[in-house]
Amino acid sequence: MSTPKDTPLTMGSVPRRLPARLIVGGLRDLRETCPESVSDRVLAATRQTDSYAKMAGPIWPLVVAWGRDGISAIERTDDPGAFEAEYQARTGRPVRRVDAVPTRLARAVLKRIAGERVRDLRIDLSGLNEFQRRVLAKTMEIPYGEVRPYAWVADQIGHPRAQRAVGTALAHNPIPFVIPCHRVVRSDGRIGRYGAGGPSAKRAVLASEGLDPDALERLASRGVRFIGSDTTHIFCFPTCHNAQRIGPVHLTSFRSWQGATQDGYRPCRVCRPSAGVPVAA
Repeated sequence: MSTPKDTPLTMGSVPRRLPARLIVGGLRDLRETCPESVSDRVLAATRQTDSYAKMAGPIWPLVVAWGRDGISAIERTDDPGAFEAEYQARTGRPVRRVDAVPTRLARAVLKRIAGERVRDLRIDLSGLNEFQRRVLAKTMEIPYGEVRPYAWVADQIGHPRAQRAVGTALAHNPIPFVIPCHRVVRSDGRIGRYGAGGPSAKRAVLASEGLDPDALERLASRGVRFIGSDTTHIFCFPTCHNAQRIGPVHLTSFRSWQGATQDGYRPCRVCRPSAGVPVAA
């Protein structure tokens, strides 16, 4: 008994063989257009694209981008096209706008900006070299409501003469606010520049953390680089929380690290004042 060529042989109700043309034709008939929301998730999951959306920040609205390796960009921008082009140039990945930042991620970003420790906020620094990553990692150690000079960052990463390179790395920080480059000031103590909106924006962010930018500028104009206590004989950066506890009667000021150590003071183990900070003119 013969069997027609295109009829599958069966064992009970289970087909033993289907012609390829029937399989392809059946799959073609099942084809549907993928919903955009599902498409976005599939592209992100397969690392073909990252996502970004606007969210409310503590001072201004922010654009936040993220991918499988974590948060990858924060900006203040009203030009989505320019943001997408710059992002792809830096990371090598396209980025698509979505409706909103995921709730958990948005909450973690705001907590980190507020100075809270957030263990599950991953950071993706794709496209940056090792030196830039070290600069940004050290900058993340600066506590909320405190500042450090460029010279301190350079000294702490083992490149005391690389102050200009540190400034360049911070100017290209892709994740400001979360990586607090606003907490790094000029080595003479003045506020300095800021890649996320200029000096006025930097002053606003510092003020939101409880600092007085005008007071910092006044100290800088007087040449004060460090604050010490004549009871403990420890000296700190002026914004160090230990320095803030020194009463006026016991407060001493220094124009240089060398001057403080020559007077018998030792550096604070918390803020680690650096010998690389230059002597005031």
